Amino acid sequence: MNKKIIGIVIGLGAVLAVILGVSYSRRPVTITVGVFAGSNWDVPNGNSYQVIDDAIAQFKKEHPNVKIVYDSGVQKEDYSLWLSEKIVAGKEPDVFLVPSEDFNTLSSLGAMKNLDSLMARDQDFDKKEYYKSAIQSGVFQKSQYALPYESNPTLMFVNKTLLEKEGIPLPSNDWTLDDFYKISKAVTKDSNQDGVIDQYGYYDYDWLDSVFAHGSKVFDEEGYNSYLSQDSFKQAINFVRKLQKLNQGYPVNADDFDRGDIAFSPMPLAQYRTYKPYPWRVKKYSNFEWDCVKMPTLSGSEGNSQTSTLLMGMSANTKNTRLAWEFLKTLCYDQKVQQNLIEYSQGLSPLKKVTRSDQTISLINEDTKDSMVDLHLLNEVMEGTVNHSQFKKYQSALKIIDTSLQQFINSNEDVDISLLTLQREVDQYLKE
Repeated sequence: MNKKIIGIVIGLGAVLAVILGVSYSRRPVTITVGVFAGSNWDVPNGNSYQVIDDAIAQFKKEHPNVKIVYDSGVQKEDYSLWLSEKIVAGKEPDVFLVPSEDFNTLSSLGAMKNLDSLMARDQDFDKKEYYKSAIQSGVFQKSQYALPYESNPTLMFVNKTLLEKEGIPLPSNDWTLDDFYKISKAVTKDSNQDGVIDQYGYYDYDWLDSVFAHGSKVFDEEGYNSYLSQDSFKQAINFVRKLQKLNQGYPVNADDFDRGDIAFSPMPLAQYRTYKPYPWRVKKYSNFEWDCVKMPTLSGSEGNSQTSTLLMGMSANTKNTRLAWEFLKTLCYDQKVQQNLIEYSQGLSPLKKVTRSDQTISLINEDTKDSMVDLHLLNEVMEGTVNHSQFKKYQSALKIIDTSLQQFINSNEDVDISLLTLQREVDQYLKE
């Protein structure tokens, strides 16, 4: 075959390759998405699909041959079962929401794609754009398996009406655990002089809140050991025991809280944004004035508070890895989409630039226009939040600890012996 014929053949091959490439690039592709109706934070939300729909419309402008579909009507309480059935059947969505309580299980079972290589190759992606606690929530065994979609940091509810009655000013955002205890002690009393305490300092502040406030930890990152006998953990438990004694054995409950007989209670931001404005405020808390401040910490600066994070991941079996990754980024990393999330949901964006933006502050201020809280501090709140550990036995190990501590906190048992014994039991369970 002479050189001229060879050249023609090569040229025709190149043209054919281009034609096939164009044809392939125009081939319709369907990306499936797993989402649920309603709010992840158990508050009213009539716009649960708005952010997803807007993100799909935005994505299709750049990817006109990609069709994105999702099943509507799956309720949050049914979503975990729905997703697990899809996974078992091999029909799981390419991209799907991952509730925090399901993340460890899905990661350990290999149902989710490891995102490390995709993140490393993508020059348009920088995980430092996220708050540390938010991006860390999607890490399992030192690898990233999901991206944060929405965060819900914990604030402290303050009953202003009760404090005003007692002549106590609203705490500042740099208040301490000592301040928390002193105010709780001051307001706990028999207000109607019938011999029974009927006004209380706090409700639903638990040992885990105290552990984070003391800057302590429950487990190491790998989930091999617990830290229950460390001094900071002991201090956290002793603080809760001291708080508990203020109630003189009375089990403070939600009815006491709803009546306005309690000064403080931890409250997720989503509840604050939902129940602060009219009309939900009237339906929920209409008989007293209230607001929220940062959670108290050991020194006002040292210590942390909890945050919950709704994640999104990719199926380990997706046949459209590149496009699934691009849509995952659109939902979790695109600032316009994340700004929409502030408007149509009740949580907070895990992206620093979005949460720090004037638009975000304006939207939340519109929700809570009579608030006395400086909501510019939301960035500070997110910088000082921590997520729960992520390992396979986390939930079950935490349940063992919680059951034992609930009994211990209400007893007179020695803290050193009890926590050392519990630590040995938990560490043995973790190593089984």
